[in-house]
Amino acid sequence: MSTEAASPQQTKQREFMQLLPVTLAIAGLPHSPPGSYFNEGQMDARATSLKAAFKVARQLVLEIGK
Repeated sequence: MSTEAASPQQTKQREFMQLLPVTLAIAGLPHSPPGSYFNEGQMDARATSLKAAFKVARQLVLEIGK
């Protein structure tokens, strides 16, 4: 293991992955039906929803920590 401090980007990525379960729950996005795929517009909309849900999840964790 490296003794160097994690970069800010790595820290943000780790934080996102740790909050992913609650982020997905907050976003409330349905799964695609078997054999069906999302088009590019749908994926963009889902990504936007995840970004907003991540902000809420992060704020929730910060408020709980107070």
